[in-house]
Amino acid sequence: MKIMRTLEQLLTSIENHLAQTELPAEPELLYAPIAYSLSGGGKRLRPMLLLLAAELFGEEVPGALPAAAAVEVFHNFTLLHDDIMDNAAVRRGKPSVHAKWGPNVAILSGDAMLICAYRLLQGVPAGRLPQVLAVFNRMALEVCEGQQYDMDFERRLKVSVVEYMHMIELKTSVLLAGAVEIGALLGGASEEDCRRLRRFAVELGLAFQLQDDLLDSYGDERLGKAIGGDILEGKKTYLMITAMSRADEATREELRRTYADAALSDAEKIARVKAIYDRLDVPRLTEQQIGLRFERALAMLDGLSVDAARTQMLREYAAGLMGRKK
Repeated sequence: MKIMRTLEQLLTSIENHLAQTELPAEPELLYAPIAYSLSGGGKRLRPMLLLLAAELFGEEVPGALPAAAAVEVFHNFTLLHDDIMDNAAVRRGKPSVHAKWGPNVAILSGDAMLICAYRLLQGVPAGRLPQVLAVFNRMALEVCEGQQYDMDFERRLKVSVVEYMHMIELKTSVLLAGAVEIGALLGGASEEDCRRLRRFAVELGLAFQLQDDLLDSYGDERLGKAIGGDILEGKKTYLMITAMSRADEATREELRRTYADAALSDAEKIARVKAIYDRLDVPRLTEQQIGLRFERALAMLDGLSVDAARTQMLREYAAGLMGRKK
């Protein structure tokens, strides 16, 4: 068996494949936003996980790169539409597609991106295509379900921790899970190995999203976004929902008043909410949950039918995503 490619080599192969994906020049307002979106960088997290899963079972897996590109194009399609729904003006430090070209262009270009993602799947070997399509279709629909739950929660006064975890599993984790399952299928993995890798990705995605929630309020502005954005928007994050579930009624009312008080400056509002979070031990509890989910993810790799040494790169990549050294 050949030596597995390095993380840098895998990322380069993804970028090259995406760069070589031909888009027509006309109509410009349909295809230029697609090229703009795909050239915006990002972690390429989902295609990387797909290739890493495929290469657990063999190198140069046929169809893995087209499938990896399909997952990345699908992910970026969801971002185009998400930014319209969230009225987000910025994506990855640049104007979002709907801010640059308008919502109508973003809707139609997003639709075209979804079709392009399915077209890329034509590069998957015919014998594997029905299985890959089944996973891809389930993944795509579940992501839409997660987005709808997220929008539903904006209108609800109360959301439980269990409901929130289910929502982020659909909105964030299932795309990672779909990517690793497709990679494993293409690599020839057994049904049990596919199940374990899917669970690995679900738990990793939950840890990743909870860490994102934590960093929004307690991170460092060098991460590229202002601290406290979720608090100012009144988003129902894990921190906010945990605080509401642990607080007495007086503290809940204090939180509600703080969120709604237009007279407070942004800095005052963030400071007051974080003071309540600290009082209720929310940061520690969130870190505890992140650690638990991450350890569960790694435990799923222990039972795979491949040599343990072959899982090392996937472990390192997962640890790198979480800012960990293990």
